[in-house]
Amino acid sequence: MTARDAILNRVRAALDRKVGPGDAPKEAPLGGTAHIDAHLAARPIGLQPPRDWEPELRFRTRAEALASTVEKVSSLQSVPGAVARYLVANNLPTGGVCWPSLRKLDWIGAGLGMEDRPARGDDLVGVTGCYCAVAETGTLMLLSGPDTPAAASLLPETHIALVETARIVPFMEDAWALLRAEHGRPPRAVNFISGPSRTADIEQTVTMGAHGPYRVHIILVG
Repeated sequence: MTARDAILNRVRAALDRKVGPGDAPKEAPLGGTAHIDAHLAARPIGLQPPRDWEPELRFRTRAEALASTVEKVSSLQSVPGAVARYLVANNLPTGGVCWPSLRKLDWIGAGLGMEDRPARGDDLVGVTGCYCAVAETGTLMLLSGPDTPAAASLLPETHIALVETARIVPFMEDAWALLRAEHGRPPRAVNFISGPSRTADIEQTVTMGAHGPYRVHIILVG
């Protein structure tokens, strides 16, 4: 037995695992998801911090700490007006792109020129919804699809995201559990957004908008 084998055997013994290095695990048929579901169901959620906070308030606090701005409105019909106020107050363009799933909102009535299509490189404002939001970290979870193109949140300099308060979950594990329960398999892309894009790769100086939007404005709906 090599030193490596001895170390791994001690680890297996501590974890109470009977599988050795030469034992191949049994795999489910290719393309099947039953083995994944069984694997997840057999393992409890890892250690989480105490949840001594209310999800909506925690989400807002964490999002603002990540340099996002947050406003709350009572209904989806109030969203175009809120978007217009934010853009005008910050001297930003009053036109841009929005998800096709948001095309029925009264953008024209609010004085906005929103096109329901994927973003291009010259679009400066993108308005999207989100699949859900994670309270613990102030993070948005977005799923790609025909009516929810990822480019609208990635290319424009300003990203405005609508978050239904009923879709705020406490922890990241809850977001993945919700996705599995409602969709089964994930879509082609799942994007997590925690505030504006930033990097400190150059001389440890934080630079905003390095790989995406310079600013993120969140509108809570509910």
